[in-house]
Amino acid sequence: MCAAVSAGGGRAAARRLGRAGGAAGVSRVHSTAGIPRRSRRRKSIAIAYESAQGDGAEQGASEPQRPRWEPRDWRQQLERIQEMRRNRDAPVDEMGVEKCYDSSAPPQVMRYQVLLSLMLSSQTKDQVTSAAMLRLRQHGLTVDSILQMDDATLGRIIYPVGFWRNKVKYIKQTTAILKQKYGGDIPRTVEELVQLPGVGPKMAHLAMNIAWDSVSGIESSTFVLRVSLPSCFTCLFLPARGGSPCRALYLVCCDRQLLAVLSLFRDLWREINWLLVGFGQQTCLPVNPRCNECLNQDICPAAKRR
Repeated sequence: MCAAVSAGGGRAAARRLGRAGGAAGVSRVHSTAGIPRRSRRRKSIAIAYESAQGDGAEQGASEPQRPRWEPRDWRQQLERIQEMRRNRDAPVDEMGVEKCYDSSAPPQVMRYQVLLSLMLSSQTKDQVTSAAMLRLRQHGLTVDSILQMDDATLGRIIYPVGFWRNKVKYIKQTTAILKQKYGGDIPRTVEELVQLPGVGPKMAHLAMNIAWDSVSGIESSTFVLRVSLPSCFTCLFLPARGGSPCRALYLVCCDRQLLAVLSLFRDLWREINWLLVGFGQQTCLPVNPRCNECLNQDICPAAKRR
């Protein structure tokens, strides 16, 4: 609004200047010839806007922060989940991706094995992924060994992981890229990792965590519910399809309010994957969840409906 007023004032001043010039024997054309009308208007707007912004910055004025929204009872629910997962005896704890690679291998080989185990784990149970990785390691799991292996042999080794035919193709394509572009190592950023065939955001964040010891975000899982805020996300757990609960911390959403909620427990990002995956494997099952054994049954809306 200040800029509009400034522009209007500039035009009025020009008209007055023109009339004054005419009275003094100076033509109106001469009074505006040196300064085009469009340039004068643009300059006036820019000065008015920048001046207003600068004054606020110099005075240290800032917009007051609004109270941060939090889901009801989320801290209590999370603490109870941590208690239920205290023994760490779920399949993900014994056969998850972090248990599939050769920890004694050279760092570059280890990181490659981490990435391959993540690619195999998509739509596949931990037990099946672990067995497939063991068979691969028995054949010498390195970038060069995979490039030298024919597709049929690779398929027989990784079967019966989910979508094994597609994974054979993705593994060979990704391995070739790693050899050509990264010297046999894996990328160091999420942005580069997701450019690899067959590698999605979840795999990329886990690879950063396990292979590079860098927490870059929260990994989603098969227990994902896409929701919009604030109407749906009222507590930690929400009913998923079929009425069974889901792990609502695992969300893929660009909503700024959701991202603010996830930032509440940034210090838990490293452990949140195994924490909730194991909880989903032992208690909050996708079919016939064991609500009677869950410590959150008194505050979980899905449990109250069962």
